[in-house]
Amino acid sequence: MLTLRKSSDRGHADHGWLKSHHSFSFADYHDPKHMGFGNLRVINEDRIAPGTGFGTHGHRDMEIVSYVLSGELAHKDNMGNGQAGAAVSGVIRPGDVQRMSAGRGVMHSEFNHAPAATTHFLQIWIEPSARGIDPGYEQKHFDAASKQGALRLVASPDGHDGSVTIHADAAIYSGLFDVGQQVTKPLDAARKTYVHLVRGQLDVNGQHLSAGDALKIEAEPALTLSHGIDAEVLVFDLR
Repeated sequence: MLTLRKSSDRGHADHGWLKSHHSFSFADYHDPKHMGFGNLRVINEDRIAPGTGFGTHGHRDMEIVSYVLSGELAHKDNMGNGQAGAAVSGVIRPGDVQRMSAGRGVMHSEFNHAPAATTHFLQIWIEPSARGIDPGYEQKHFDAASKQGALRLVASPDGHDGSVTIHADAAIYSGLFDVGQQVTKPLDAARKTYVHLVRGQLDVNGQHLSAGDALKIEAEPALTLSHGIDAEVLVFDLR
């Protein structure tokens, strides 16, 4: 079963310094038909104005993945990441994937320190397999070559193939597709697949997607991505 969700159907919030599109119910946007998909709870497409950001705030019992499309995002938390002299800078850029396990509780901030450039990124929340774990943080870079015409694993429960480790029964793949590039991936019909087109145009199992569109896939034997035009896509394998 294929269910298309158009970009224009998402929730929208404009706070001046922050412009956001919500794929699922979040903050003041509530739609009982879109509370998540499997254990995927949030995909927010955020644009943060220069010199602004999210002040220190808390999370708990959620796996939070950040994926920057343009600009930079500076993360700082009470685990020491992003602090002066820390081993991890906390700054993520296009091609980086950042994972924060909120666990039993974490405080953090996220800022765009650039004086003239907007930060455009995806904020993704996935429900963890266990509650009350130790909070944690990880960031890795995945170059464009490894994603061109392919689905590159960027997050998984066991961190295999160099992916970041998320404490959830889920995996995230990233791919770049242009004219003439196609990939087919077998699917476990007992699981759910969510395809979010980050930019460009792409056909997914015969459905045409434009930037911001998504496709929910259930009880299908395979995923086929084709006819891409400057496409960047995220594919979620979900419980």
